[in-house]
Amino acid sequence: MPNGAQILIDGLVDGGVRVCFANPGTSEMHFVAALDEAPRLRPVLCLFEGVATGAADGYGRMTGRPACTLLHLGPGLAGGLPNLHNARRAATPLVNVVGDHALRHKRLDAPLESDIGALAGTVSAWTRRTYHATELAGDVAQAVAAASGPPGSIATLVVPADVFWSEAPAPPAAAPAAARRGLVSVDAVTGAADALRSGEGVALLLGGEAARGAGLVAAGRVAAATGAKLLCETFPARLERGAGRPAVERLAYFASGAQRQLAGVRHLVLAGATSPVSFFAYPGQGGALVPEGCAVHTLTVGAEDVTSALEGLAEVVGPGPSPVREEVVRPALPSGELTAESAAAVIGALLPEGAVVVDEANTSGIWLPGATATAPPHDWLTLTGGSMGQGLPLSVGAAVACPGRPVLALVGDGAAMYTPQALWTQAREGLDVTTVVFDNRSYAILHLELGAALGPEQGAAGGARARRLLDLSHPALDFVSLARGMGVPAERATTAEEFAASLKRGFAEPGPFLVDCAVPAPA
Repeated sequence: MPNGAQILIDGLVDGGVRVCFANPGTSEMHFVAALDEAPRLRPVLCLFEGVATGAADGYGRMTGRPACTLLHLGPGLAGGLPNLHNARRAATPLVNVVGDHALRHKRLDAPLESDIGALAGTVSAWTRRTYHATELAGDVAQAVAAASGPPGSIATLVVPADVFWSEAPAPPAAAPAAARRGLVSVDAVTGAADALRSGEGVALLLGGEAARGAGLVAAGRVAAATGAKLLCETFPARLERGAGRPAVERLAYFASGAQRQLAGVRHLVLAGATSPVSFFAYPGQGGALVPEGCAVHTLTVGAEDVTSALEGLAEVVGPGPSPVREEVVRPALPSGELTAESAAAVIGALLPEGAVVVDEANTSGIWLPGATATAPPHDWLTLTGGSMGQGLPLSVGAAVACPGRPVLALVGDGAAMYTPQALWTQAREGLDVTTVVFDNRSYAILHLELGAALGPEQGAAGGARARRLLDLSHPALDFVSLARGMGVPAERATTAEEFAASLKRGFAEPGPFLVDCAVPAPA
């Protein structure tokens, strides 16, 4: 008879899971051993749990199917929570398999004993602990179904060590029927159409599946026919961009910028998005970004099919001019000083067709949208939940999901130091990832946040002790040595010409490559 680990892996594979991003420990050794007889499940070793969970997020965003993670007890799950938070915000399908102490051992309160369920509940839409090997087939089928959605979500299955090693008959488990997308309300579609044709200031805010594929095409038709401003969430899970696709403007991160974008809007239609709010509270400022007097219209909620809703909305509002920009237009390659702005121009000039761009560039990424707007078609993945350290792990998962497409990871130096172990996995798996580290030797976003929080009356720049907490220059980080030490070829660029040459080499390199892009620190 098979043991629980074999039953679990068979259930994952039968449910369509093909990749396991793993950081295992003692309690999971029977799962590890069972992988020898499971050629259809690809194991990918990650040297930190946050890399495993972030990689599973990137895989799920690009395939629409869940990968699984393999994590060790409560502390292992806790190490992966920041990127599980981002995955939850991205509505990514993802299954966590968390090993636990054997049932008879739990009463002894061993050093690694913890409340795994409480930790899992902070990010999971579905959580279960399996107590008998005979229950595993049904439990794993339900976990995969719960993760797959719609909408996609995180399912966490906790498996004690003795359930892994216990033998049990494995009758075929009837997989739970996949959830179906909900029908779209006719009233919601006609109400949105009336608002968009009102002749007043109108905007369409996209999120989730509305930012790609047929949903994005339909949204472009609606905007072209009604004159609506076409926006998407500040941090979309996956946005399709470039020539041949409708132009979508991301809502600004800072409230002042978002308020300017929404100024004059009297009807805001939400398609797969929620009503916009600022990331943080600031003294004397409100958190809601919807302008006073603006009516908010929700096109779809929950599992309702936003693509069908947008296609129906496009039919109701009627035809308009073409919403897409057909020609590829690239910025000229700059020369001289290397800044975040000139680096963005280099990226726009060289970005390959079909690239998957993972964006955790933060303040250095301000110029990227404009420089790449009419580049060849590409996908853009962003920091959905705002939890730092997503960029490098996400690039691992995207590259595993899309082996025929180049992946470009754009990360700030501070963000890169959260999960640098992902570089080792890039090298081990031979992944086609070009990483650009914007090296300004500063937590630059926090310099801006310090000013926003304090205001001019309190000295927006902060004092020397405050600024020291935001400084990364003493000692200076050496990303070239760090990358090479993990098996990734790397170069440092200090001029625009050097950056262009290094980026070209990175795109030509079949495996991973890192460019340390030295840009000025914020004033």
